[in-house]
Order: sequence, then structure tokens, then C-alpha cells
Amino acid sequence: MISLTRLIVFSSISFLISFLLFPVIIKIFKQLKWFDAPGTHKIHSDFVPSMGGVSILVGTFLALLMALPLQQWITMKYFFISVTLMFLIGLRDDVLALTPRQKLFSQFLPVFVLVFLDNVMLVSFYGLIRQSDFSTPATYLISLFTVIIITNAYNLIDGIDGLAGTIGFLAMFFFGVWFYMADLSFLSLIALCFAGALFAFLLFNWQPSSIFMGDTGALTVGLVLSFFAVRFINYNFQLPEGHVAKFNASISTAICVLIIPIFDTLRVIILRLRNMESPFHADRKHLHHRLLAIGLSHSGAVKWIAGINIFFVVLAILLKTQPDLILLPIIVILCLLISFTLKLKQQATLNSLKNA
Repeated sequence: MISLTRLIVFSSISFLISFLLFPVIIKIFKQLKWFDAPGTHKIHSDFVPSMGGVSILVGTFLALLMALPLQQWITMKYFFISVTLMFLIGLRDDVLALTPRQKLFSQFLPVFVLVFLDNVMLVSFYGLIRQSDFSTPATYLISLFTVIIITNAYNLIDGIDGLAGTIGFLAMFFFGVWFYMADLSFLSLIALCFAGALFAFLLFNWQPSSIFMGDTGALTVGLVLSFFAVRFINYNFQLPEGHVAKFNASISTAICVLIIPIFDTLRVIILRLRNMESPFHADRKHLHHRLLAIGLSHSGAVKWIAGINIFFVVLAILLKTQPDLILLPIIVILCLLISFTLKLKQQATLNSLKNA
């Protein structure tokens, strides 16, 4: 068991390493002219260095090298191998761009390692419907699909300054605190070290941004969040009734923590399919685009979206004794209300501009 003091110390070390490294890599990337160029579906108009994930991962891993005993590295070797592979895929895409399909298919290698070798699997409905275990093929397919979806959903929200870093920090912080309360201190340490590095990233990514996360960061952090989400669902479901960390709605609580990437991605995919477009088609239908369209700044949009994320986490905590059958419909209704309200607000903004 790692003490709370050590968790805070090593999370702070991760923050400090990343914080000190960011100005260095920003200068190096500018000299090498490794920029994220403006494009038709991108909001920024300047050439800004990308690959902020390099500093995030270095800060996290160096802190973990100091904190984790060798035996724990061996025990979690497949997790670290999977994260490293995903980082390399993100690096390849940031340096030499992959097509959306190439990027998707290349992710199956690290996800395969995580699911098949590290046993990061969803094995049942966890009380959502009549309890029954999945068959072995269904377990692997559902687990692969879940990890791929969460990883790419997080990657897709990386569209404005500060958004991916803020949502990633909030989710990592929640998982870090929960794993500590559930006596899973090594997982708590990993989550809080990532949270420390992400907080350092936010200081350089807040509007106006000095560096972007890039796929090196977004894909890597997304994979780690998918790992924590599946681990949370499994460990939470196994906790005895009355445990201080127990949530009766395992699936819905994980959704609340990752509500922004999940809700935004599903919403955008539905809109694209309704318009007979490819789900991989880049556009400006994301939640942050809607908020920018009604006149909010990057920082204003991020604050609103972070507020929505925090609201859903607080909702899950307040309703922690309720099952998925109660919490999940509430989540769906609230998401529909948010989407409908934003649509009406954007339409009202457009009408006022036309009448001006």
C-alpha cells in the first residue's frame, strides 16, 4: 500500500518533470519546424508545435521509475508495452500523417496486447440487465471495441486549446482517487502521475496555446483512460456492499467520468451517418465547435465542457447507491437535453447575426 503522501509527492514530481521539459521540446520542435499546420477542419490559424505527448509520457514514466518497485513493472509489463506502442503510433502520425483508416487499424496491436495479454476485459453486463457472463469470443470482441472506442473518442475531442488536457486531468484525478480508496494504490499512482503531467501540459496548452498534445498524447492518454475505465468497472463490481468506494452502477459511473468523449463522439457519428457521410469525415460538428459558434472563446468553451463533466461525476457520486437501470437513462436524457439546447442556442445566434 502506497501512502497518500507518496502519491502526492510522485504526482508532483511528474508535474515538475513535464513542466520543465515543455519549454525545451517547444524550442526544439520550433527549430525543427515540426508544426501542426492549420487546415479546413482545424480551428487554429497559426503554426503551433505538436507532440506535447512526449513531455507528458516522459514526465509520467520518470516519476513511475522512481516510485514503482521492479516487481510491479514486471507485473504490469503488458500495460507499459501497450502504452509505448500506442505512443509510437501517435508519434508516427504526428511526424508522417496516417490516413484515418491506417491510424485505426494500427491501433489494434497495442489494444490486442492490452486485452489479450493483460486481460483488460469486460466479461458481463455487470448488473445492467439480467446477470450473465459473455461468451469468450464476445468478451474479446466487446473488450477490443470498448478500448478502441474510448481511445479514439478521447483523441477526437482534442480540438481546441485546453480541452483534451482538462478532460484527461479530471478523469485521471477521479480514477487516481477512486483506486486509492479501493486499496489499489499502484493503479492510483499511475493515474495521479498522468494527472500531474497533464496539469503541466495545461499550463502550456491553455489559450493561446504554445504546444498541442498531438496524437502522441491523445492516443496514449486515451488508451490509458480506456484501461482505467475497464479496470474500474471490474474492480468496482467486485467490491462488497457497503464499501466506501462502491458504486452500484459500474458501467454508468465509468460513462459519467468519460462523458465528454463518449457523448461527443457518439453524437458526431450519428450526425455524420444521418448526413450520409463517413464516420471518419472531419468536420466542425463537435461539442466544442457548437460552443465556439455561439460566441464562446476557447477557454470559455473548455470551462463549460469541464463543468458538464464535473456535473456528471457529481451526479454519479450522489446516485452511487442507484443501479445502472436508474442512472443510465438519466445520463441519456441529460445528454439529449444538452445537445438539443446547444442546437437551439446556435440557431438563435445564427438568426440574430442574419437580422443584424
